[in-house]
Amino acid sequence: MTDLIPTPQIISPSAAGALIGDPAQFGRVGEDGTVYVQTPDGEKAVGSYPGKTAEEALGYFVRKFEVVASEVALLAARIKSGAMVPSDAYSAVKKLREQVRELNGVGNLAALATSVEQIEPLIEGNREAFETKKAAEALAKAARREQILIEKEKIVAEAETLADSENWKVTGDRLKSLLDEWKSAPRLDKKADADLWKRFSSSRNKFDKKRRTHFATLEAAQKIISDAKKLLVVEAETLATSTQWVPTAKRFKTLMDAWKGAGHGKKSDDAKLWARFKAAQDQFFTTKNADLEKRDATMASNLVKREELIDLIEALLPITNIDEAKKALREHMRAWEKIGMTHRDKRANLDARVRKVEEVIKGAEADKWRKTDPTAKARAAEVVKQLSDAIANYEKIAEKSDAAGNAKKAGEARESAEARKIWLTEAQKGLDEFD
Repeated sequence: MTDLIPTPQIISPSAAGALIGDPAQFGRVGEDGTVYVQTPDGEKAVGSYPGKTAEEALGYFVRKFEVVASEVALLAARIKSGAMVPSDAYSAVKKLREQVRELNGVGNLAALATSVEQIEPLIEGNREAFETKKAAEALAKAARREQILIEKEKIVAEAETLADSENWKVTGDRLKSLLDEWKSAPRLDKKADADLWKRFSSSRNKFDKKRRTHFATLEAAQKIISDAKKLLVVEAETLATSTQWVPTAKRFKTLMDAWKGAGHGKKSDDAKLWARFKAAQDQFFTTKNADLEKRDATMASNLVKREELIDLIEALLPITNIDEAKKALREHMRAWEKIGMTHRDKRANLDARVRKVEEVIKGAEADKWRKTDPTAKARAAEVVKQLSDAIANYEKIAEKSDAAGNAKKAGEARESAEARKIWLTEAQKGLDEFD
């Protein structure tokens, strides 16, 4: 173990061991395991490390020395760079001085103590560098603060322009992005940050309040629409099984018009309600169309039956025997009524042809009745008798007037008689028509 102490000098962390020398040269381990360090005043016991070899024990106390040596080197480097406030540097030196004085480690303690004492003169020597660095840092800090202020002011200004926007989705997403930008931006001083945040938060709150009000109003309006559509759906579902084709189809059209006029409700509710409404509507019209197809086939068959029967009905003309014609018509009409529905446009023409036959038979029947009515015959005979009596009377008057020499009266009587003879001819024809 050497007793030489290297010349003290300021050391760096990377070169601390080399400049101070091998710390292990300044220590030894006694037979009892006690570790000693050599100082200018002689050996000093620094401790022991029970259960370890001499080399391990010595290495433990060497490492304690090297830790403090590194702290000394680091403090010197920081002071040289101007990174430390002078007052903090003095405090750090004082603390290191006490650490070195009380250090129980193995190494060149004298050199280490000298190195600590050499640090203090550096503080004043580097004060100007510190002040220069401090001023530069202050300028950089101010410039950085100005840049941060500009960036945050830009965020706030954009938020303020978006506060009155009604583009809810896009604006909401943009304000969220601005909030993320705000959170990731460095902080300013407390007051500046608070003032800007107040403006930013106010703009966000204003937009959020408008958006909530909008969607609350929209939701209320959508509920009214949904309630109205629910009533339409309920009615449509009650009509789905109706077999009153024409009125129900008209009602479905009315319901559809009401649905279109109701407006748009909540998208999910609209979709569900529309699915129910359409299902009910489809059920009705599917059943209706199936029934109509069936009825079309039946009516086509019925049309053939009616066309065949109308030929038999029209074959009753001309009438040869009124009673037989009436009987045959009654039988044909009973068969006619038993035939089911026929297409309206085709049925109308057939019904007109039937009525024509009915009118001919009814006319023939009326004519027959007129010719066989005893009361009418008696009235006709009475008219013939009255006219005959009147003619005979006027002829008697004419003869008497001639005899009396009253030619005028005789002429008037003969004229009246001749006029009644014309009437009598017509009356006799009517009487002759009776059986």
